[in-house]
Amino acid sequence: MIGTLLDIRANKGPASKTPQYVNAVISSIATIAVGIALQKGVPQTLIVFGTWAIGTGLIQLILGVRRRKLLGGQWPMIISGGQSMIGGTSFILLAHDPTKGVTSLAGYAAFGAFYYLLAAYRLSKTVNKA
Repeated sequence: MIGTLLDIRANKGPASKTPQYVNAVISSIATIAVGIALQKGVPQTLIVFGTWAIGTGLIQLILGVRRRKLLGGQWPMIISGGQSMIGGTSFILLAHDPTKGVTSLAGYAAFGAFYYLLAAYRLSKTVNKA
């Protein structure tokens, strides 16, 4: 969410900020939903988190595919989106075995951070060429 807000602030060009605002809204709703689900238990929390991961992964995948010709260097976003959808599905499937579901969150977060940094590096190369 913080990354999205910084992206909105840094986006001075003519490009639409709508995707960033939608992402911020989705992240805010997901944060509230996870907070509510935590009150009910770990399985419910993993289901909510998995649903969020599938939804945002689908958005990443679509945006990455649509922007690959315009911006280039979108393969980290495409891979990350696909992996997020797979991870989200596994969280939902493992929700009733919380020991497996909770431990897989660490791997999901590590790969997410890796792809985020890789995408930032790749896009900075694209911007510097332009």
